[in-house]
Amino acid sequence: MKKFNYYNKIAHIYDETRWLTESIAEEVADVILTLVNATPETSFLEPGVGTGLNIFPMVKRGYPVTGIDVSEEMLNQFRQKFSRIHSNLRLINADVSQIPFTNWSFDVVLTVHMIHAVSDWKIFLDEIARVLKPQGFYLYAQWDNPPARKEFQAHFQDILARYKGEKTSTIFDSSIEQMNVKDYFCSKGYQSNYVIAKEWTVSNTVDELLEFYKSRAYGFCWQVSEKIFNLIMNDFEEFCIEYYGSLQSELSSQAKFEIWVYHSKEIKDIAILNES
Repeated sequence: MKKFNYYNKIAHIYDETRWLTESIAEEVADVILTLVNATPETSFLEPGVGTGLNIFPMVKRGYPVTGIDVSEEMLNQFRQKFSRIHSNLRLINADVSQIPFTNWSFDVVLTVHMIHAVSDWKIFLDEIARVLKPQGFYLYAQWDNPPARKEFQAHFQDILARYKGEKTSTIFDSSIEQMNVKDYFCSKGYQSNYVIAKEWTVSNTVDELLEFYKSRAYGFCWQVSEKIFNLIMNDFEEFCIEYYGSLQSELSSQAKFEIWVYHSKEIKDIAILNES
């Protein structure tokens, strides 16, 4: 039996329900290209590429880009962003646990908030280390959930827990805490550095966020049946009206794009990037 993949269900609304925009992604791309000392030949791999939000700017700028994703629908959304075929882009529908390339294939491997979804993170990191060139860069990144949206999610989780009869948590928490990516790469002789590539303000009305949830745009929305989910959303909407005062109330807070940079030789000038 084929394993259920909720990303196939939400691919068409993925970009609009997240908080990374194309313009922000362009600014992040500028930082990444500086971090990895990119040349026109620098090759990029993004496992879990999805709709291409993170790597789209690299494709447009002509860099060789390979993306792997288990969801064909997500990859189709990525393809639809282009008016023509880009020969520098290669998209592969596959499980990222076994990267289908030979040793030392890429200059840069980028992952963005996706390692929690792999079955064995150590095996996955083994694969990244295997396909990375000797002087290559691994960029372990995430867009940090804006606090106002994080609080909104926590309220939803509380109601979800009542229906499930158990304490629930976000789909990201324990697996991220148990991983130690830094120790893994440092044990292999890599240098580690941390960069905040971009900070920006994210604003949504309560009603907009409710619509995102009603469309089941996030993994935790698929933990119950559709019938129960509808009951949860009715309760959640009533809660939001009481708690926020109006569905038109605007929730604003800061998001940030964080990158942990792993490289086999010392990286210079990162402090300058953080200060700029």
